[in-house]
Amino acid sequence: MLTDLIFSQLLLVALLWLCFLLHVLRPSERASAWPRLPKPIPPPRKRSKAPQPFPGLLHKPLCDACEQAAHPHPKAPGAPPFLLTYTRGRKRTIDMQQQFCPDQDCTYYGCRGRGNLRSNGHPGGKAWRQFLCVSCHGYFQQTHGTFFHGKRVAPERLAWAVGALCEGLGIRAVARVFEVDPQTVLAWLVEAADQLKTFSQYFLHDLQVDQVQLDELYALLSAVKDGELSAAEAVKRLARSPHWGWVAMDPVTKLVLTIDVGERTRAMAQSVVHQLVQVLASDCVPLFLTDGYKDYGTAILTHFGYWLQPPRCQGKGPAPKPRWMPLPQLRYAQVVKTVRRRRLVWVRHRVVFGTLDAVNHVLAPYGWQINTAFVERLNLDIRQHVAAVGRRVNTLCKQEAGLRQQLVLYQVYHNFVVPHASFRHVLAEPEPTNGTGSAKQWRPQTPAMAAGLTDHVWSLREVLLYRVPPWPQPQAV
Repeated sequence: MLTDLIFSQLLLVALLWLCFLLHVLRPSERASAWPRLPKPIPPPRKRSKAPQPFPGLLHKPLCDACEQAAHPHPKAPGAPPFLLTYTRGRKRTIDMQQQFCPDQDCTYYGCRGRGNLRSNGHPGGKAWRQFLCVSCHGYFQQTHGTFFHGKRVAPERLAWAVGALCEGLGIRAVARVFEVDPQTVLAWLVEAADQLKTFSQYFLHDLQVDQVQLDELYALLSAVKDGELSAAEAVKRLARSPHWGWVAMDPVTKLVLTIDVGERTRAMAQSVVHQLVQVLASDCVPLFLTDGYKDYGTAILTHFGYWLQPPRCQGKGPAPKPRWMPLPQLRYAQVVKTVRRRRLVWVRHRVVFGTLDAVNHVLAPYGWQINTAFVERLNLDIRQHVAAVGRRVNTLCKQEAGLRQQLVLYQVYHNFVVPHASFRHVLAEPEPTNGTGSAKQWRPQTPAMAAGLTDHVWSLREVLLYRVPPWPQPQAV
């Protein structure tokens, strides 16, 4: 009987506890009538598309060319020597304004137009004239220091052979046309490239340009290791290694400012921009236009930057470290292209340094937008005039030096020899020709003439015969 009483009491307590739990957990009528709204989820924070200011670099990027290379244009050791004038005798008729004494111990060494030279005729009945320096009493030929010096081949034949190389013929093709050995043509190419490189450095300096477009040109080199393979095995195991031709040009005058060969690395980009700085004037900061290659920005910032001390943000603590910042007048924009399955699907423009308004301010007078069309068109011209970089050809160079020599020939040939159709001027009066053809109505003009470097169209023979002085000559004597 006692057990049943205890069981009934426990059952009653359990029922009361169950009723209490149901009362607590049951939602109220007020809560059901006014449901609680969920807390709104904040929208995701959108990333600002506005260009952020460049924060600067704590360390200046390294450029090996700036630390190792010397100034390419040496200056005259002092004031020009005394001008020699002779009033007795007949008037001099031989033009010797482009000649100078080659003796480094002579007082008149490297100085043109000082009256120290005399013509000595044609010794031995040779084609070239001989000159005498009255200061050091030394004799030298007209071709001293030029491509024609010491050559027994006719000058016209040499000029035609080099011109064939400039027009895109390979070394073996030129050898077949002029009936000489290919090694002879190769020797001509090396000597001509050495002189034309000096010729280009003499004229291309202290330039003032508004724009510069840079690009890389893909090339192939046939790499064969000497001594490891026989001639037959080398032909079978011919390996092709990719290299790049780097070009910088002025799109306004179509002048090729610098051209080089190397791998597609940051060090090579630094070297190309360094060569470009040597060509430009010290106060010239042009607008740079390139493709989306990121190392261009680092190379440009290295040569067109300065140290800036940021202001102190707090009253206590260490001062902020100086930052390497781009020059205030520097403007640099990129043309970023997206290619899928060898097809161009998207092109966008990106301003790296400066503002879009500043970039458009430079391009507006010419009616242009941000583009690299001119340097890309130049790449096509290079492929047509340089045999080693043509597509699907068998005239590949074995080393970088061979490709670089052909590109040097093209640079001078493009800048000084070949007239550009967009620069020609209409003559006020048509000029009659020597033959029976129609009169000339246009005055041709080369990129060097458009840039103000020269006043006439050079012939290739004239370029190869030009004696390059050791330093820039004064304009007025």
